[in-house]
Amino acid sequence: MKHPEFPLTDDLIYLNHAAVAPWPKRTSAAVIKFAEQNTSYGSHFYLDWLNKEAELRTQLQTLLNAPCPDDIALVKNTSEALSFVAYGLNWQTGDNIVSSNQEFPSNRLPWESLSDQGVEFRQADLYSADTPEQALFALVDHNTRLLTISSIQFASGLRLDLERIGEFCKLRGILFCIDAIQSLGAVQFDVQAYQADFVMADGHKWMFGAEGLGVFYTTPEARNKLKLTQYGWHMLKDIHNYENQPWEIHPTARRFECGSPNMLGIHALSASLSLLLETGMAEIEAQVLERADYLIAAIINNEALVLLSKQQSRLKSGIVIFKHRTIANDVLYGYLQKNGVVCALRGGGIRFSPHFYNSFDEIDRALGLISLLY
Repeated sequence: MKHPEFPLTDDLIYLNHAAVAPWPKRTSAAVIKFAEQNTSYGSHFYLDWLNKEAELRTQLQTLLNAPCPDDIALVKNTSEALSFVAYGLNWQTGDNIVSSNQEFPSNRLPWESLSDQGVEFRQADLYSADTPEQALFALVDHNTRLLTISSIQFASGLRLDLERIGEFCKLRGILFCIDAIQSLGAVQFDVQAYQADFVMADGHKWMFGAEGLGVFYTTPEARNKLKLTQYGWHMLKDIHNYENQPWEIHPTARRFECGSPNMLGIHALSASLSLLLETGMAEIEAQVLERADYLIAAIINNEALVLLSKQQSRLKSGIVIFKHRTIANDVLYGYLQKNGVVCALRGGGIRFSPHFYNSFDEIDRALGLISLLY
């Protein structure tokens, strides 16, 4: 039986939430209502829209377990937020940044681009030590200024022990930056437990939001270490004083929002987060991991398939990567897409990323389609 919020067409099995997720019904309804308001009234209800923006900050605060909504900035995407950090810090020649060799380009290119400032970007092989965390720690020295890592790796599904990394960084005075795009909306997340300085994520994956709107969390201390790289009317302390002379930047995370907000995206993401928060992230994580475990067990028991994801006893994610023993990845991917299984070609294989609403029958049918190929 389909989840009432996800009436996807019968000819699709959607297993691609680590890329771009479908919208819940309530999100579609919220966007339609917002569009109809614009059509009939223009900006007459703008004060209501600002209330919705404030509500979204509070929802994101809850999702992140942030101390205060003032720590939440609404940004265009993960890449923008990472660039705010990369080009906001005052680097010194000889500084280094520690990360991994599994990062999505968004969490690699901004740091590599600092090389002309004499900043070294170090990439750990996460499988080179007893634990991925130890592999990261091995690259840290007295010149390490920041450690940046994806909470869950997009092409392997590997989930990092963020509490352990956060404690390591705090003891050494190293800034801790987390790309949380594969965690938020899929598993529970706690910026305070992780002692994170910076956290960022787009809304269009596991959070079921629209593309073009993401979250950027900063602690007040870390926020004040960043010089601004964008300026505009919306990042001022006295935001509605358009004659600001002299002007002062906003004391909260709003300083990273230089221009007009993405009101359509705000309405969409707020509606989507209402579903996650109503359901409860503990319940959603349990359902996501149960489906991943079910998928992993089915792959292991299928002689034609090879599981590529690393199996972890404690830190699990909703991303599962596998390949066929005899059929090329691109051929298998094309076949699955043609037959309505929405997935991705990642990590040397096929990536399935089911969400909490996916049924076990859908997983069985997707794998059953592969059986028809041999």
